Amino acid sequence: MSKNYKEQVNEKMKEYYSILSNDFPQFLNDYIYTSEMQKLDGINQICGAYWRKKNIYEDMYSVLKHSVGVALIIWNFIHDKKQAIAGLLHDISSPAFKHCIDFLNGDAEKQESTEEQTLEVIKNSKEIMSLLKRDKINLEEVSDYKIYPVADNETPKLSADRLEYTFMNGIYYKKVWDLSEIKDIYEDIQIIKNEDDIPELGFKSIEKAEKFIDGASELWYLWISSKDTITMYFFADMIEKMYKEKYITKKDLYELSEQEIINLIRNCPDKKISNIFNTFMACNNFVDCEEYRRDKFCVNRKVKRRYINPITVNGRRIYDVSNKSKEKIDSYINMKISKYAYVDM
Repeated sequence: MSKNYKEQVNEKMKEYYSILSNDFPQFLNDYIYTSEMQKLDGINQICGAYWRKKNIYEDMYSVLKHSVGVALIIWNFIHDKKQAIAGLLHDISSPAFKHCIDFLNGDAEKQESTEEQTLEVIKNSKEIMSLLKRDKINLEEVSDYKIYPVADNETPKLSADRLEYTFMNGIYYKKVWDLSEIKDIYEDIQIIKNEDDIPELGFKSIEKAEKFIDGASELWYLWISSKDTITMYFFADMIEKMYKEKYITKKDLYELSEQEIINLIRNCPDKKISNIFNTFMACNNFVDCEEYRRDKFCVNRKVKRRYINPITVNGRRIYDVSNKSKEKIDSYINMKISKYAYVDM
């Protein structure tokens, strides 16, 4: 009997997935239960921030849950198997702590370095390649979801990926809406040809686009906050230290869950590493500053600014038709942030 992923998640996720798509196609289940996709269930979509606030979450918003959500959004609007599979597989090369490793790789502003191995991971998976052969789909048709504009596009356009993580961050990271509000917003979305004559997710009404911006804009500030940025850099720094001392390998990031790696850090033979980690996880004293502090764990705050300016049914973006949304978008993109931030441990 074939497995059904939707039946294995909690009631809240079941309801959420049903909002995204009435249909949960069996072919998605086949790809979900490959070993490469299953390991994403041990990686958190909220990166290192989840582990600082773990006790406030009902369960983990994993990269696997996110990937399934992206696939369902694509399937709901496009009903194209190739595009839905590409959406499902788009984060398959994610290491533990996800974008924290982009910070380690010197890619804090784009946060795309961890996506570079997507094709290799898929190509080296016997399970996935067998399924692609069965479905008569070529590797290059699913190895880069950026070729499908509904799946992914440039900021600040709205895509399946950007929509999904905004919805779920608004439940898991900061409570800005509930499932009934997500349903209300989602039912107003349709495919619209944008100013470049390219299909894009957009809103039928200005009112619902405004409602989406109201919630989403509360999250944008969190993603560039000093606490969030320092946490990302801190996890990157911990991983680098563990590498150098040979307590973990890069391979471990792709084979172990985040919980397993955290256990290795907490039980590290080098007590300096474990003590620093435990101290940071209990610390809440984050300070903005304009000059680098050598005596603190101090980081550069130049990071990726995520925001959305969705298109509406009249072909104009919400920024151009709503003063309310324009003010929220302007407030965010024009906000000056400090050059550095540090944590006082």
